[in-house]
Amino acid sequence: MKKSSTYLLSISTVSAMGGLLFGYDFVVIGGAKPFYELYFGIADLPVMQGWAMGSAILGCLLGVTIAGALADRYGRRPLLTAAAAIFIAASAGTGAANELWLFIAYRILGGVGIGIASNLSPMYIAEVSPAEVRGRFVSINQLTIVLGILAAQTANWLIADPVVAGDDILLSWNGQTGWRVMFWACALPAALFFALVFFIPESPRWLAGKRGYDRAEAVFLRIGGADYARREMQGLLASEDKKIERAGVRTLFRGKLPRILMIGTVIAVFQQWCGINVIFNYAHEVFAAAGYGVSDMLFNIVVTGLTNVAFTFVGMYAVDRLGRRRLLMAGACGLAGIYSALGACYYMEVSGLAVLVLVVSAIACYAMTLAPVTWVVISEIFPTRVRGLAMATATFALWAACFALTYTFPILNDALGSYGTFWLYGLICAAGFVFIKRILPETKGESLESIEKKLCNKD
Repeated sequence: MKKSSTYLLSISTVSAMGGLLFGYDFVVIGGAKPFYELYFGIADLPVMQGWAMGSAILGCLLGVTIAGALADRYGRRPLLTAAAAIFIAASAGTGAANELWLFIAYRILGGVGIGIASNLSPMYIAEVSPAEVRGRFVSINQLTIVLGILAAQTANWLIADPVVAGDDILLSWNGQTGWRVMFWACALPAALFFALVFFIPESPRWLAGKRGYDRAEAVFLRIGGADYARREMQGLLASEDKKIERAGVRTLFRGKLPRILMIGTVIAVFQQWCGINVIFNYAHEVFAAAGYGVSDMLFNIVVTGLTNVAFTFVGMYAVDRLGRRRLLMAGACGLAGIYSALGACYYMEVSGLAVLVLVVSAIACYAMTLAPVTWVVISEIFPTRVRGLAMATATFALWAACFALTYTFPILNDALGSYGTFWLYGLICAAGFVFIKRILPETKGESLESIEKKLCNKD
């Protein structure tokens, strides 16, 4: 069993490298932002700032759109391979761009890779993991996301030269070359991911859905031994997995599936509209409003990244013990309270350490609740025959919500002020708490097939 556990950890970690690249590529732009904005002449153009920052999310939407159908048709592994190749190309191209339109085009391409990886990595892990540890193993994907975020934040801090008062940032190394190196650094882990993905097996549940029962059983056998393989194959054969080839968009609107899709979509959207990604993508504005200079801001961003990683481990420990529903409710309630206090600090013009503590507290709360648990829930609640398509739909909604959040923050911040913006996010968190409490069922410790039966038969 130890050998089997090691194998499961290995293939889950390789798949989760998509999350690492997702995290790095999504957040690296935050450290490069004050430099490329000057380089491209958009430092005083909020609409163009939002477009440059949010363009990758449009690519995410495209990536998610193609990922679901292609994953159900060709398998999970080929799409992970494609995501790795896209990350390599986007990293090289974004750093080399000399014009804004080209910069945005490569950011969109990188977003396609993010969209594919964000959809396929947790799905793959959910389909290979035993029920009793599925939450923990799917959370590995979230762990690699936050490690990617931390890697981007640390790289930005180390790559950028210290900014001295009176320096012309545009003409400095930061303004001409440093921001490019920040993007190029992503190519190294992308190349490693591309090489390693060839060594993981195809999802056994996808194989069974394509009538590759012998291959599916062989994968289950290597993951958990003979008894585990026999149980999983019995569950698969008793389910409707054989219909996976005939499942299409119309299937999502039949029977109980619309309700299940609604649950997954709302949870996915809420993970973004809770507002935490504003802190990652617009960290400079958040800390500037609290009175921090550029060098201190970059260091504070690393502090938030370390917090993100540390509390992700707490979430991984708790998700299979406390359950999905309880953790999501705790996260929604905690963030609502923290945002209320953070908005009050901005309203009363409190700056410095108090704001940093509240920001770190918000990230800690999110990292051990909404961040990992959302991916667990949307990777396990959909029936296998439509999992790729349904999860792609929920993930599409997630990235659409992320684009709305990212694009509108500069506008909201200008119209409502920092305090009003965070109070608005607090109200959204309160609404999310009510939805989770009333609608979301608990799925802890149940096989994917038993979850399917439970939700599809629910009145």
